Amino acid sequence: MLESLPTNKANMEKKNPNFELDNLDIQILSILMNDASVPYTEIAKKLVVSGGTIHVRMKKMEDLGIIKSANLTINPQKIGFDICAFLGIYLEKGSQYNHAVAELKKVKEVVELHYCTGSYSMFAKIICRDTDHLRQVLNEGIQGIKGIQRTETIISLEESIRRQISLLD
Repeated sequence: MLESLPTNKANMEKKNPNFELDNLDIQILSILMNDASVPYTEIAKKLVVSGGTIHVRMKKMEDLGIIKSANLTINPQKIGFDICAFLGIYLEKGSQYNHAVAELKKVKEVVELHYCTGSYSMFAKIICRDTDHLRQVLNEGIQGIKGIQRTETIISLEESIRRQISLLD
């Protein structure tokens, strides 16, 4: 199971040569990526180390920027947000990117935003209650932002896969 670890570690070191993840770090991350609510004491028991070791390792990975955050994930549909859409955004000029990002951050329905290559300048994921809400967000919130030339909307019918990268093969 850990045979491919050196390859993954080597790839990580190319990004940031100043840190070293060992098997314990990777096992800790894998457990928490699967369920971020697992207590450190339970992880420690499972990996046969002290709770203090888990705390120290987690702090080190946070300080290095390996761990960005721990989040609670909700099911938007269960609270009345039935539309997930992806939005290809065309900018008039690339120099308007920073302004567009600042304005899009104000649109709470935008839950992801990527600067990308290909046809679009930016690609966004938006969550809305229904198609009327989507139309309002597009017409009144996004398409009026200075620098956005036009958008293309793709509505998701079903999310089939959602996962983090796998650290263990």
